[in-house]
Amino acid sequence: MFKKVLVADDIDSINHAVASVLKDFNIEKVAYAQYCDKAYVKAKKAILEGKPFDLLICDLSFKSDYREESISGGKELIALLKKEDPNLKVLVNTIEDHPHTVKALWASGDIDGYVCKDRNGMQELKEAIFNLNRGKTYNSPRIERSLKQENLIVLNDFEIHLLTCIANGLTQDEIQNKFKQDDISPASKSAIEKRLKELREDFNAKTTPHLIGIVKDLKLI
Repeated sequence: MFKKVLVADDIDSINHAVASVLKDFNIEKVAYAQYCDKAYVKAKKAILEGKPFDLLICDLSFKSDYREESISGGKELIALLKKEDPNLKVLVNTIEDHPHTVKALWASGDIDGYVCKDRNGMQELKEAIFNLNRGKTYNSPRIERSLKQENLIVLNDFEIHLLTCIANGLTQDEIQNKFKQDDISPASKSAIEKRLKELREDFNAKTTPHLIGIVKDLKLI
């Protein structure tokens, strides 16, 4: 069984419930973080000490408060920690069940399980931990149904960067310069225009602002 687990969630009641589940597994070391930055620091410190966490149980959304956080949410936290420690097992525990979100996370290769916070959430969390410990993956039944939906569009990293820049008000010239500076390819203005046109067609968007509205509603950016 996992010996060292990090739980990243900003809701106390969820942390108490997760603690109860982990106690049943007699896990030696459990650490909690209510902020993504704090979770990253804890995980990074453990890696540097040669005693990394075996499992990360992570929510996707964290409410902002007076603190300024450099890591925006669970998805970014997961990606950063997987780069630091590719052996880290990751179990998403969230209320978010949008098919595009779920499929994109699985497509990233960064997660090993996905559990929904609902009336059966804690039992499913227990099943997920058991399966991940045996080297298997796990999805809540609700998530399995989401993944079976057809015609789901998953954005790649280039498309996410592009649409995020558009959403932040950058012009195509500014995006071209930014992509060159950040070594994002392709960075030519023609490639940017072409991909925007294809994305408008993919999402049946009449204009680029319409496209941004759609992908924001789908929580793709």
